[in-house]
Amino acid sequence: MTTLEDRPLATDPADLLATAREQVLERGVGLDEAQVLAVLNLGDEHLEDLLGLAHEVRMRWCGPEVEVEGIVSLKTGGCPEDCHFCSQSGQFTSPVRSVWLDIPALVEAAKATAATGATEFCIVAAVRGPDERLMTQMREGVAAIKEAVDIQVAASLGMLTQAQVDELAAMGVHRYNHNLETARSYFPNVVTTHTWEERWETLTMVREAGMEVCCGGIVGMGETLEQRAEFAAQLATLTPDEVPLNFLNPRPGTPFGDQEPLSAQDALRTIAAFRLAMPRTILRYAGGREITLGDLGTREGLLGGINAVIVGNYLTTLGRDPKEDLALLDELKMPIKALADTF
Repeated sequence: MTTLEDRPLATDPADLLATAREQVLERGVGLDEAQVLAVLNLGDEHLEDLLGLAHEVRMRWCGPEVEVEGIVSLKTGGCPEDCHFCSQSGQFTSPVRSVWLDIPALVEAAKATAATGATEFCIVAAVRGPDERLMTQMREGVAAIKEAVDIQVAASLGMLTQAQVDELAAMGVHRYNHNLETARSYFPNVVTTHTWEERWETLTMVREAGMEVCCGGIVGMGETLEQRAEFAAQLATLTPDEVPLNFLNPRPGTPFGDQEPLSAQDALRTIAAFRLAMPRTILRYAGGREITLGDLGTREGLLGGINAVIVGNYLTTLGRDPKEDLALLDELKMPIKALADTF
């Protein structure tokens, strides 16, 4: 990311887009926080040009391939944390209750994911951090998956100790997801049972252990545009290998259950802004795109900076039929990234 001293901030939309073209497309240098904020403030009349530029950036610095991933919950519900967007918290009246998935079911889910053409399978658990039972499930589950199917295994198990980081790396978990969720300044409005800094510490250990870092969050939780720009800048500083971009799907019984979903225009502007902030990062469609963008918006996002998708259902919400996503990728002539290319 550049600093504000590197160049004056362009305020005219045409000048801003021209600056972004030269800086990001030509030189591969992501927009800084103030520049991202200016992009987020662009009017709808500039959205088509903005998405076109973000797509050019994606094609130049990432290529046309799309990484496809499936996710499954190993341990669902009953989480002690109070993430205000999440129906898996045991503190809210939302209906998700604690359920564990056994190893045969986990392997079958991995096989089903691979059958869609996906190269990535992420095992998720609704916990603050893994206990010994969960680590045992991971040891047995990862070994069984690797024996049964040719797919990369990722994990998302909350906050980790150094010993747990080292063990996951030794198991062959190649990518670890731990979302920062939102800007540091807004985080206390989203979670009160742990801190943004605790999440950052886990991500630092993951990177140092040699695993890929997957870190994103949710937009549309009531944050300001300034905080959305702050979040993009903080992610860029972390330099994650992948950023899953979720849009709030308000869940009944959670503190954010009455929030209005983000508009399609704001969601697409956010996609483009994050691509311009992180030109070389895997930017993945994740939860909420179905209600925020619909079919047409999903297409526009793929032509506006997105280069990875989660197929099928999410942890507690329904996604698109994988066949629809794969057909759209074929129509757009965006090949699925081969498994060998994900190492």
